[in-house]
Amino acid sequence: MPELSSPVRAVIFDCDGVLVDSERIAAPILAELLTELGLPTTTEEVDRDFKGRSWASGLAVITERRGHPAWPELHERYRAQLFAAFDARLEPIAGIAAALDALDAAAVPYCVASSGDHERIRRGLRAAGLLHRFPDETVFSVDDVRHGKPAPDLFLHAAQRMGFDPTATVVVEDSPAGVQAGVAAGMRVLGYVAADADADALASRGAEPFQDMAELPIVLGVRPR
Repeated sequence: MPELSSPVRAVIFDCDGVLVDSERIAAPILAELLTELGLPTTTEEVDRDFKGRSWASGLAVITERRGHPAWPELHERYRAQLFAAFDARLEPIAGIAAALDALDAAAVPYCVASSGDHERIRRGLRAAGLLHRFPDETVFSVDDVRHGKPAPDLFLHAAQRMGFDPTATVVVEDSPAGVQAGVAAGMRVLGYVAADADADALASRGAEPFQDMAELPIVLGVRPR
């Protein structure tokens, strides 16, 4: 495990796939819905084209592939199915509670900055039992900025609102778009690699890959005060 060479004074977490294990739920739902509506789509294509990006970015991909704007009912149907699945079976990422406990013990502040809208972020955190770890003032959405990931705007906005120094802030991400955003913001980026994820795709964009969220404090080099 690499240990960061510079002091870590703050951490910004992505949400989906980093705090909550939602990617494995969301990708099949969207793939099946797009296929049902007439645009055959695999979960691999959803991961490639949508992961880590805003809904507006996804709509642009759908419009390009379809040759027409997305179906008016798509967003409502997707969210209804997604939130029902969240309530039924969403779990936190294994090891994240211990990692957050360690950051609290070391007095390292953290927040979440996600490509989801505020409702999706909070619905996911609530379903996974993590909402109490992230008060409203520590939750930042793509809706808060003009340009979403891979632009650096969201991470810089979160850092500014939280009073974080970007050069001493670490981003924890799981998508290539998120890694690019963190690097562009001048932050150190750790790439969380789930069992079926592509570590090289994150590393090639400037992340330091790691595989066990419970070991995040070790990777960060933080110690209890």
